[in-house]
Amino acid sequence: MCDSAAPDEMIASRGLSIPLDRDVLSPRLIRNLKNQVYEKKESDAITNLMRPDDVVMELGGGIGYISSLAAKRCHKGEVHSFEANPHLIPFIKRGHAGNNLTNVHVNNALLGPQPGSTTFYVRRNLLASSMDRMDGTKIISEEQIEIRDARSESQRMKPTILICDIEGAEQMVIPLLDLSTVRSAVIELHPQWIGADGVHAVFQAMMDAGLVYAARRSVAKVVCFKRNF
Repeated sequence: MCDSAAPDEMIASRGLSIPLDRDVLSPRLIRNLKNQVYEKKESDAITNLMRPDDVVMELGGGIGYISSLAAKRCHKGEVHSFEANPHLIPFIKRGHAGNNLTNVHVNNALLGPQPGSTTFYVRRNLLASSMDRMDGTKIISEEQIEIRDARSESQRMKPTILICDIEGAEQMVIPLLDLSTVRSAVIELHPQWIGADGVHAVFQAMMDAGLVYAARRSVAKVVCFKRNF
């Protein structure tokens, strides 16, 4: 691994400060952050859909970029972010601290149909870590990660905004949520993994909850939904 940069060295991106840590960020990701194009579709959608007092539920925290953007946007509300990879949690919290965000809560957990735990495989490329062992290549550790009841967590948090990028698990998790309080949702679909049936399951869950496809805010695999008042 490359040596990490100094803790206070940051990348400026869309008004945020992101820690410049090469143990986490690849050269390509660093370029995208500097050029303001990292997670651009999701960022644009969030900026347009969110209100200052929103309560955000984010599934898939990644490097903490979207949760930082959301927490800054909903400065009168709060953000609840779920990230399975325990090795990313310190980086995410450094980013939140570097942006002076106190309204964001990071949960090192997954959501599922019932409480429990599962094995998570951490890879040398932290952003390639997953619950799928695959061939075991470049795995540096195996971690037991908490699973929380998806419906109970969503009922407890009462989110008004749902943000989801969970790399192909969206068709399993989203139908488990209580979406009754959600006004808008921003979801990155992964049709290459979930197929047509998975995409259908996501859309069906949204429609069942009274949320309709927002074509003007959607771009390619990033799909947005709004409550049909």
